[in-house]
Amino acid sequence: MYRTRTCGELRIADAGQQVTLAGWVQKSRKMGGMTFIDLRDRYGITQLVFNESVNAELCEKANKLGREFVIQVKGVVHERSSKNANLSTGDIEVITSELNILNAAGTPPFTIEDESDGGDDLRMKYRYLDLRRNIVRKNLEMRHKMAFEVRRYLSELGFLEVETPVLVNSTPEGARDFVVPSRMNPGQFYALPQSPQTLKQLLMVSGFDRYFQIVKCFRDEDLRADRQPEFTQIDCEMSFIEQNDVLTTFEGMSKYLFKAILNVDFQGDFPRMTWQDAMKYYGSDKPDTRFEMQFVELMDIMKGAGFSVFDNAEYIGGICAKGAANYTRKQLDELTEFVKRPQIGAKGLVYARVEGDGTVKSSVDKFYSQETLQKLKTAFEAEVGDLILILSGDNINKTRKQLSELRLEMGNRLGLRDKTKFSCLWVVDFPLLEWDEETQRYYAMHHPFTSPKPEDIPRLETNPGEVRANAYDMVINGVEVGGGSIRIYDSELQKRMFKLLGFSEEKAQAQFGFLMNAFKYGAPPHGGIAYGLDRLVSLFAGLDSIRDCIAFPKNNSGRDVMLDAPSVLDDAQLQELNIQVTVKNDIKS
Repeated sequence: MYRTRTCGELRIADAGQQVTLAGWVQKSRKMGGMTFIDLRDRYGITQLVFNESVNAELCEKANKLGREFVIQVKGVVHERSSKNANLSTGDIEVITSELNILNAAGTPPFTIEDESDGGDDLRMKYRYLDLRRNIVRKNLEMRHKMAFEVRRYLSELGFLEVETPVLVNSTPEGARDFVVPSRMNPGQFYALPQSPQTLKQLLMVSGFDRYFQIVKCFRDEDLRADRQPEFTQIDCEMSFIEQNDVLTTFEGMSKYLFKAILNVDFQGDFPRMTWQDAMKYYGSDKPDTRFEMQFVELMDIMKGAGFSVFDNAEYIGGICAKGAANYTRKQLDELTEFVKRPQIGAKGLVYARVEGDGTVKSSVDKFYSQETLQKLKTAFEAEVGDLILILSGDNINKTRKQLSELRLEMGNRLGLRDKTKFSCLWVVDFPLLEWDEETQRYYAMHHPFTSPKPEDIPRLETNPGEVRANAYDMVINGVEVGGGSIRIYDSELQKRMFKLLGFSEEKAQAQFGFLMNAFKYGAPPHGGIAYGLDRLVSLFAGLDSIRDCIAFPKNNSGRDVMLDAPSVLDDAQLQELNIQVTVKNDIKS
């Protein structure tokens, strides 16, 4: 046997036992005639002791061990005289009697420690070494536990896990597809699924009234901290339900996961906020509600005083940062530069402080009387020591988004976005459609199969921009971790929806005819939701990026620097696939 125990399980009760351990050399320390080796495996670290006075040959062999050597040792468990409270095995050590080097190792390109000296690119290139680090391993253990608990919860509620195909048809209405050439069908391509949306709806038509799948999905889109070209969804669908049934079931799942994994209890129902209110008070459809700082609209107070920036604005709004009136001019200038960054795009920032005597001091004092500034203070329910920050603009939605970025920045600066604190809510009643000025047409805000609110259906053709969707998002700490909707299950309503989205009957039939035809044979009322497993794990683990909870992620350019993928195919492969590659603007396409 390579090992009888692991490196993380020995305790003081095991003293006197003969054990065999195997693992990697974490570090080596030579102290006089003694050599101490920290041996690491997935389960923890055990200190090994080699005594020169007892076995000089064995001790010399231990002195030649390098970091990350794979070794096997035999010895007896002893109580440590100098205990290490930072290790679960810190009360014991193994007095070693036998050492076998299973595999020598080269010097790793970075230290295998929680606080590594390796940068992101280097650790991505040697990801198999990065995964040895305790801090990364714990993320994957949490991911495993979450997937396990999801299966337990849903299985107990009668959900069946059903696998759906990875090679499907292309649906270019959403994000860009990844496509796969078919050798047996020259000139034709599969697509990798952006989600199993139509397939899970077909399962509802098939009578599988409770489906789930922990499934890989693929989207060819620009990357950021919470996006990867391939990601994992907890994908779910239910039949004979209404919106509240879905919200109740999956709010229950969220609470169950928090309790099972983090031992966090939530009392009462999660708040439900309409999309309109989310945009009005937070400027975001995924508001971070760990802290207040809601928007206050100020047109009635701030317009008409001769300050042209406000007088000519279509929207004036602000936030109140509690206790931040002591911000220095330098800090206020930093905030001004923050909102003027190109990615935010505000033209400037107006501030007002509530002084110790209750008066309000503003950066635009010369335009406003103290009486007006007191109305400003009242609007925010501001108190002594508070700082009011105001933005304005000629586009309401754009200015609200700018104010949202400022709100989040102040939340960070004031320490209000604590990663160990969780605030969950449902955002509901999204618009069904969004208008695109460039193409002069409507697009589905979620997807073409989302049902309108029943009471809004009559307005589909007369006033489509005001039609609300039977859709909902689960938001935790400002992150959209799940989203779904009640689906259209009536063929005629689905045809109206396709027509509204600019689909000809021929195009709709070509892309989605299989689904529309299936509905003709009796489709039940149904709806569902999909949680982003990567996002959920990263939130639970307090991570800044979902890459840190994915075993082998891509970098920000969508490349796997470890495997060097994507890569160029040789000519023989291309010919077999009937593909010709041309070079355009120095990019192979």
